[in-house]
Amino acid sequence: MELAQKSLLWLISLLCTGVLLFGASAQAAPRIKDIIDVENVRSNQLIGYGLVVGLAGTGDKIRNAPFTEESMQAMLERMGVNIRSAQMKTQNVAAVSVTANMPPFARSGSQIDVQVSALGDATSLQGGTLLVTALKGMDGQIYAVAQGQVAVSGFKAAGAGANISRGVSTSARIAGGAIVEREVPFALKSANNLKLALRNPDFTTAQRVAKAINGAFPGSAEMLDPTTVRLSAPDGAALLSRIAQVENLPVEVDTPAKVIVNEAAGTVVMTADVRVSPVAIAQGGLTISVAENPVASQPEPLSGGQTQVLPRTQVAVDDGGGASLGLVEGASLRSLVGGLNRLGVSPRDLITILQALRSAGALQADIEVQ
Repeated sequence: MELAQKSLLWLISLLCTGVLLFGASAQAAPRIKDIIDVENVRSNQLIGYGLVVGLAGTGDKIRNAPFTEESMQAMLERMGVNIRSAQMKTQNVAAVSVTANMPPFARSGSQIDVQVSALGDATSLQGGTLLVTALKGMDGQIYAVAQGQVAVSGFKAAGAGANISRGVSTSARIAGGAIVEREVPFALKSANNLKLALRNPDFTTAQRVAKAINGAFPGSAEMLDPTTVRLSAPDGAALLSRIAQVENLPVEVDTPAKVIVNEAAGTVVMTADVRVSPVAIAQGGLTISVAENPVASQPEPLSGGQTQVLPRTQVAVDDGGGASLGLVEGASLRSLVGGLNRLGVSPRDLITILQALRSAGALQADIEVQ
C-alpha cells in the first residue's frame, strides 16, 4: 500500500515535470478548434418510447407494468389485431426509453446510434429487437426513427442458490439504429459573423485567441467577454472558409492555479501555476489505534445476579519519527510535490496538508473538493 502511494506521488511529480518541460513549446500549444465551440454548432438530444420484443422470458411482467400491456394493445390494433378482451401473460416484451444525440448538420437519411433502457421490471434485454420508434426533440417534432437488434454488454444469470451479474443487462445500444428524418435548419453560410465560445472561460485565453486570429487575418476577431470571441469576415471572404482557416491556428491556453481534491479516491490534481508562500510543513506520522476487548462478568452462585458484558478499551498512540519540509517564496508545484514525496506523505495526508495550506493563506490556488 505504501509503495502504491509513493508511486502515485512520483507519477504526479513526473507529470508536473512534463508540463514544465513541454508546456512552453509552440508545437504543444492547442489549436483554437480544441478549446472553443462555434455558436449554434451543437448536437440535439432526442427521446422516444418503444417496445423491445423477442426476449426469452426476461421482459416486463404484464400485471406489474400496465403501460407495457397498453402499448402492446395499441400496437396490435394499428396492425388490425384486436385483443382488448384477451388477457395477456407474455414476458417476452419490454417497454423502453430510446435516446439519441443527433450531431450538428446531420442530413436526412444519415444514421445515428441510439441507447435503449428498460422502463419496467424486465431483467434483461439480451436478444431483443426494438420496434419502430419515433424520436422527438424538445419541440415535439419527430427528427429520427429507430429500429433494430439491441446489443447488450452486460449479463445476469441466477440459480437456486447463487446468482452472478456483470454490467447492466437492462441497458443496450444499437449502432446506427436510427435514421434521421428531419434536419435542424441553420443558415451558417449566410451569417455575417459568428461567436466562438471558450469551453473554459478566461480573460487571458480569450484575448490570446482574438490576437492569434487578428495576427493571421487582421480585423477578423474581437473579444466580447472572457467566454466569447466574435469572428467576422470583413474582407468579403466567406465565413465558412474563414472558420476553417482559423480553427487550426495554435494558441497558448492560460489556466488558473487550481487544486482538485477527491477525498473518496484519495487523488489530487494540480495545475502547473500553483505557488506556495514561505511555509514549513511537519509530517509526524501520528497513528492512533483503538481496540475493544469486552469481557463477561459472572455473578456468584445463588446470588440472583445476571451475567453482564463489561467494556474494555485499549488505546495506543505512536507519533513516529516525524519529518518537516521548508519551502521558499514562490515554490512551484514541482517543488511542493517533490518535497512531500521525499517525506513519504500519502495521498490522503497530502490532501490534508493542502487544505491546511489554503486555510493558512500559503497556497496561492483555489481548492475544489469533490
